Amino acid sequence: MGTAPAAVNASPKGRPRAEALASAPGAALSRDDEVLFPRRQMTPREGFTLGNATVPPGTRRTVDLPVSVLSDHTPVTMSAHVVHGRRPGPAMFVTAGVHGDEVIGVEIVRRLLSLPALGALRGTLIAIPIVNAFGFLNLSRYLPDRRDLNRCFPGSSGGSMASRLAHLLVDEVVARCEIGIDLHSAAVHRTNLPQVRVVPDDPELTRLARVFAAPVVLTSAARHGSLRETAARMGVQMLLYEGGEGLRFDEVAVRAGLSGVLRVMFDRGMIPAKGVPKARRAPLDCRVSRWLRAPQGGLLRTYRSEGDVVEAGELLAVVSDPFGEIEAEIRAAEPGIIVGRAILPVVNEGNAVFHLAAIAAADRAEDRIGTWASEVAAEPLFDEDEIL
Repeated sequence: MGTAPAAVNASPKGRPRAEALASAPGAALSRDDEVLFPRRQMTPREGFTLGNATVPPGTRRTVDLPVSVLSDHTPVTMSAHVVHGRRPGPAMFVTAGVHGDEVIGVEIVRRLLSLPALGALRGTLIAIPIVNAFGFLNLSRYLPDRRDLNRCFPGSSGGSMASRLAHLLVDEVVARCEIGIDLHSAAVHRTNLPQVRVVPDDPELTRLARVFAAPVVLTSAARHGSLRETAARMGVQMLLYEGGEGLRFDEVAVRAGLSGVLRVMFDRGMIPAKGVPKARRAPLDCRVSRWLRAPQGGLLRTYRSEGDVVEAGELLAVVSDPFGEIEAEIRAAEPGIIVGRAILPVVNEGNAVFHLAAIAAADRAEDRIGTWASEVAAEPLFDEDEIL
């Protein structure tokens, strides 16, 4: 019987070449090996185009999107900072300054863009610290035409100034992303407990809100014309973060917002775990909230603050006339947590004073909220001088 020819892909001992190579880790491939087992060629990642600019993989760039020209011929732009990772991953936007007087989100974006973790980014981050430049320059919530930008989405390229700005954001940014976080604070003379708001009936969005790990997740229907409503209709998962007050920095609200953004990015595989603050407690899930209003005009004396868990019937504030002759109490109608409140001591009848989110049991909620503010303040991430 003749001797059979040796197989081309067999090792000297009769094992398949792939098995022989696998048994010798670290061994260099010869030219013959490279022919038999060609190296896998990675498909080059394309650049990310925003406006008229293309950002190559592994780079970052600030892109100015033209918005308008003022009456004195000064151009106005919406500036977006694009971080385009070397490796593929989700496209995510983080926006702030939709209302020009809400500066806390601007600071969150500033600190986010200074973090070393973005050097290992997978996917693409579009960060816009100031969407409404008109309002920001004038320390105003609104645009020059007195419109609220967050009631004008999705906008129109041929509409009002607010409508055109809304259309630019949706067309250039939101439509290119799978996920987004819009950063807000309360209006002037009000303050909000850090919280995340989500639309109902979206389990994955609710899960992401819990990953964000603000003290409260408030499920509420999106307002008509809001960015949150438009994103939901487009199939873009968007969280709305609220914390602090207008025209003021609140360090706890800034840190809670930045920590939440990083947790969501890590959850979606965009950044490594190093430097991402771990959530120390699960947030409270609230599905019903309402404003308690001043029963009369006068001077407001509050006894409870944002983040306080209150019992049904508990005294929250008293409104007195300037002579102290007439006093009216504001009490909690049900167990709840105060997620927002007025901070101006002068009120008119009907003014919103406390935003109360209903809870099932005050004692259990107290355990969940606990000392969250001190825990956020003690997070090692914020010891880094470069992000402060």
